[in-house]
Amino acid sequence: MSVSFAGQRVAVMGASHGIGEAAAREFAEAGAQVIIAGRSKERLDAAAARIGHPVAVAELDATDSDSVAAFFAEVEPLDHLVITLSSGAIGLAPFAELAEADLRAAFDGKVFAHLRILQAALPKLRRDGSVTLITAASARAALPGSAGLAAVNGALESAVPPLAAELAPLRVNAVSPGVIDTAWWSGVPEADRAALFEGIAKGLPVGRIGRPEEVARAITYLAGNGFVTGTVLDCAGGATLASGR
Repeated sequence: MSVSFAGQRVAVMGASHGIGEAAAREFAEAGAQVIIAGRSKERLDAAAARIGHPVAVAELDATDSDSVAAFFAEVEPLDHLVITLSSGAIGLAPFAELAEADLRAAFDGKVFAHLRILQAALPKLRRDGSVTLITAASARAALPGSAGLAAVNGALESAVPPLAAELAPLRVNAVSPGVIDTAWWSGVPEADRAALFEGIAKGLPVGRIGRPEEVARAITYLAGNGFVTGTVLDCAGGATLASGR
């Protein structure tokens, strides 16, 4: 039986496409009052139209403290916060070629952005509400060329248990997606993307890559289950298993 979020307010940060958009749709379908936030109002408006349920839209730059503070000064009290911010593929490179500037940009666009948002949101969050961070399976998948991404996502994942303990009874969890068919991969030419996905799928126990709505269901599960906190939930098709297919 699906959880109802009727009468609850949910903010999804970074919801102009992909996992964030899918999560906003999942919450809205379950009756929540949803606000989606991101850098581009144009892209957010397009996402709101695709979601197909009434959602509020707010323009926000998560790398700018003043922008974040202004958003949370105005937003109504929240029951749940979902942070799906990403710095994209910055930091994805062989370690010998990994530029320090790229690694710093990756941390700024994801780790510091997530923590900045969470810190600013605390006064507006229901005392026993929930926060769900979105990390990535690269934190534990040991893929060559992904040390930068592993450092970024591993930093976020390691923060989840102490945040859950310190901020209790507010629940803090994370979903750790694997390879998901989203715009994150837009840097790969479309002609090559299908072959790339097919190759990745062959190495996964489930035999395919993931869909945004599957990660969205993991997010709503964590938000709706009041007895889960301090958890990093894999939604990666087995990418982090010691041995697969």
